[in-house]
Amino acid sequence: MDFKLVSDYAPMGDQPEAISQLVGSIRHGSKHNVLLGVTGSGKTFTVANVIAQLNRPTLVLSHNKTLAAQLYGEFRNFFPENAVEYFVSYYDYYQPEAYLPSSDTYIEKDLSINADIEKMRLQTVATLLSGRRDVVVVSSVSCLYGAGNPADFHATAIHVEVGQVVSYKHFLYKLVEALYTRTERDLEPATFRVNGDTVDIMAAFGEFGNQCFRVMFFDNEIEAIQSIDPVTGQRIQTLDSLTLYPTNLFVTTKERINTAVQQIYLDLGKQIEFFESQGRMVEAQRIKQRVEYDLEMIKELGYCPGIENYSRYFDGRAAGTRPFCLLDYFPKDYLMVIDESHVTLPQVHAMYGGDRARKENLVEYGFRLPAAKDNRPLTFAEFEQLQGTTIYVSATPADWELMKSEGVIAEQLIRPTGLVDPPLEVRVTLNQIDDLIEEIDKRVKNDDKVLVTTITKRMAEELSKYFDRVGVRNRYIHSDVDTLERIQILEDLRNGLFDVLVGVNLLREGLDLPEVALVAILDADKEGFLRNVRSLTQIAGRAARHSQGNVILYADTCTESMRYAIEQSNRRREKQVRFNMEHGMLPRRAQKSGSGQSALLAGRESAEGNIPTAYPITEDHYAVAADVQKGYMAGTAGAATALQGENLDELINRAREDMERAAKSLDFLAAAKFRDRMYELQKLREENLHR
Repeated sequence: MDFKLVSDYAPMGDQPEAISQLVGSIRHGSKHNVLLGVTGSGKTFTVANVIAQLNRPTLVLSHNKTLAAQLYGEFRNFFPENAVEYFVSYYDYYQPEAYLPSSDTYIEKDLSINADIEKMRLQTVATLLSGRRDVVVVSSVSCLYGAGNPADFHATAIHVEVGQVVSYKHFLYKLVEALYTRTERDLEPATFRVNGDTVDIMAAFGEFGNQCFRVMFFDNEIEAIQSIDPVTGQRIQTLDSLTLYPTNLFVTTKERINTAVQQIYLDLGKQIEFFESQGRMVEAQRIKQRVEYDLEMIKELGYCPGIENYSRYFDGRAAGTRPFCLLDYFPKDYLMVIDESHVTLPQVHAMYGGDRARKENLVEYGFRLPAAKDNRPLTFAEFEQLQGTTIYVSATPADWELMKSEGVIAEQLIRPTGLVDPPLEVRVTLNQIDDLIEEIDKRVKNDDKVLVTTITKRMAEELSKYFDRVGVRNRYIHSDVDTLERIQILEDLRNGLFDVLVGVNLLREGLDLPEVALVAILDADKEGFLRNVRSLTQIAGRAARHSQGNVILYADTCTESMRYAIEQSNRRREKQVRFNMEHGMLPRRAQKSGSGQSALLAGRESAEGNIPTAYPITEDHYAVAADVQKGYMAGTAGAATALQGENLDELINRAREDMERAAKSLDFLAAAKFRDRMYELQKLREENLHR
C-alpha cells in the first residue's frame, strides 16, 4: 500500500521548493540531506510530503518522549490510512544496576514498565516484520538500545490457516514458546485458555486494542478461526488465517537457550579462574553465586532478572559485536528523519560512553560476566553504518550535519502564516526584573503568555517565588519536574491558568506555543551551552508563532553568540518581509496544534474503548476554578457555615476525588482545575483555623 497524505492545506511559502529539493536529491542518491527550517515554518508537513512522494518505510528519530509524542500525533493526522507507530522507552521509572567502589555500594536495578507503551513497541516490530511498506515509526533514541534478534522474533511468530493440518499439542507448545501464558481464568493480554478442542487466545497487542481469537480444531486440522468478544465469547468475525507475534522483543528458541546456557557455564569458569589467579576470592565467589542462580532460573523458567546481560549468548553473537536494535527490523532502503538533529545526534554520541562506564565496574567487581558489556546501545560508528538515507531537520543544524550533507541543504525560512522572526532586543541587566514585570503586564492585558528562561534551576525557582509575591501568575519548569507534570504545566499555560512560564533549558526545541508573545532571556551574555548561537536562536523561536512576538535579551555585554544570532534573525526577517510584500500576505497568528501527548493518549483511549475521553465538568458544580469563595458561597443561604469545619473538609475531599477521577480518565486539564480548587480550599481552612 502506498502512503496517502491527508491534509486540509497545500504546501506554501518555501515548502514546495524544500520538498522538491529533498525529493530530487534523495532520488539522485544523496544519503545525507539537511532541512534547515525556522520555527513555525511547517517542517513536519514538509517531511510528510517527502515521505509520501518517496514512498519508503520511515524512521523519525526524536531526542525525547514528549516531542516524539507530538510528532506521532501529527503524522497520524497526515497518514490516517497508513501505519504510524510509536516506539519509545517503556520505563516509567528506571534505576540501572550499578556498583560504586568508593563506598562499596551495590545498587540493584529497579524499574516500572508502562504496559501500554510496551504494547506499542511490540506493534511497531510486528508491523515492520509484516512486510508493509507504508510504515512511519516515530521513536526516541531508545531505539538504538539492544533488542531481540529479528530472525528469532519472526521465527517465533505463529501463523495458522483454516484447513491447515497441525498438531494440537504442537500449537500449544508454540504459544508457550512465544511467551503466552496458559490460564483457566478470564483472559488477559498474552494469555490463552484451553477448552477441549478449542483454544481462546488474547493477543498481547493489536490494531484495535486487545484482540481475542478462537482457534477450533477437529483432530489435528484447524476447523475454524474467529475473533471473539473476550467477555461473552460471542463471535465477532470469521477469519481465514491468523498471525500471532511473541509477547516480548527478547524471545528465542529452545535450541538457542540450551546452547547459551552451555556457553555461559564455560565463560563463568574462565571468569572464576581469572579472579582466583589474582587472589580476589570475594569477586570469584560473588560471580559464581550470581551467575549460577541466574542459570537455574533460565533453565526452569526461561528467564531471570537481568537476562538482558546475557543477550549476546541468546543472539549467537561474538564477543564485542554490536547488539540488534530496531534499525535491524527496517528494510535496507528505509528513510531516516532526525528531528532537531543538533540535539538528537549528541545524545546518540553520548549513550555508549555512559553505559560502558557503569558496566566496567559491574564486571570488574564480579557482579556481571564480561558479556554484560555487549548489552549496550550502539556506538556512533555503528549507528552511522546502519543509517539509511537521512534527512537532518533543525532550525540550527550543527557542523556535523552540514559537513555530512556536502551542501545539500533545503532552506525553509518562510512561514505559511506569513509570520516573521521576532525582533531581538538587548537591554541592560540594571533593574531587569522590574523591567521584565512591566513587559509582562503589557502582555497579560492582551491575554498573551510569556516565557522567561534563566541560567540555573535555582534561579528559576527563586524568580518564580518572587513573581508569586508580586502577584504574577506563574509556574516554573525544569528537569526535576516529572514528565507528566511538565506536560500538564504546558497545557495549563495554553488554557490560561497562569501567564508566565519560567524555565532553564526545557523551553527550546519543539514547544508549540502560539500564545507566547514575549520570550525573556536572562543572563544572555553568559557564553556557554545554554547561551550559544543555537540555544539563543531556539529560545527566540518560541515567540515566532505570535504576530506580535518579541524577544528581550538581558545582558551587559554583547557576546559573539548574541551578535551572530541577531544578525541571522535580521537576515531572515528581511527575506520574510520581502516575501510577504511580494505576495500580499498579512501575518496571522499560528493556530493551536494541540498537544502531541494528548493525541497519543487519545489514540490509546479509542483503541482500548473503555477509557472515557474526558471527565465531564458541569457548570453549576465547578463554575470557577481559582475563586473558591465565589463558587461555593454566592447565592447560598447557609454560606456562613458552608465553609466551616466538617463541611469544608467534605468539599476538600470531594475536590480531591474529582481530581483523581479526572486524572484516571486522562483529562489532565480538568484534573488541574480540581487540584487548584482543592489547594484553595485547604488554604481557606488554614485561615479559618488561625482566626
